[in-house]
Amino acid sequence: MALSPIVVASLQAGVISAISNILAQGLAARKSNTPLEIDWVPVFQFVLFAFISTPPNFVWQDFLESTFPASHPAPTNAAILSASRSNETELDNEALSNTLVEPRLNKRNTLIKTLLDQTIGTAVNTLLFSVFIHSVQAAMAHRAGGAAQSLGFLLSGNAVRYAAVRSDHVWSRASAEFFDLVKASWTFWPFVSVVNFTMLKSVEARNLTGSLAGLGWGVYMSSIAAQ
Repeated sequence: MALSPIVVASLQAGVISAISNILAQGLAARKSNTPLEIDWVPVFQFVLFAFISTPPNFVWQDFLESTFPASHPAPTNAAILSASRSNETELDNEALSNTLVEPRLNKRNTLIKTLLDQTIGTAVNTLLFSVFIHSVQAAMAHRAGGAAQSLGFLLSGNAVRYAAVRSDHVWSRASAEFFDLVKASWTFWPFVSVVNFTMLKSVEARNLTGSLAGLGWGVYMSSIAAQ
């Protein structure tokens, strides 16, 4: 039985999130000139966030595409030429060969989708990330060991303590970093959106491209979360 597109997208995002966090740890170790010892706690946190955030983002992208289609049917150059000559025979032949119309980029819809994605989409995703990461860090702040004990901590059955999460503290930190993260995202993600909306037709392809672009972004966000 084939997996649903949302499940596939979530798994892809989870793998890429894990890789990006490990890369961020590797860069931090190199910068501090210390041996790399993978801390599986932040890896787990980022993978969990990917599983939580990917489905609503998939639905969001599907909504944008269904509401503002990337292309619209337009007459081909050959059809326009045949029509200008009033050549019914050529028009009939083009109709039979399915060359009367072709998909053409809808610039208006592309602009609308990009603006919506980079305003509403960015705001929601940024807030979701901040609230989640500060919540899960607070819930797992009681860990006693370092990177070497991280896997054992995750498997202990007591890794997450929900009672330790203070909503006022989480919201305060999320609010404080919101605009800085949004501004940082605007230096990168608009270009990804333009590529997605102008070159890729399926939501699955866009989610994969977004996940791959998110590899670099994930390294940056992992560095932010580690501060």
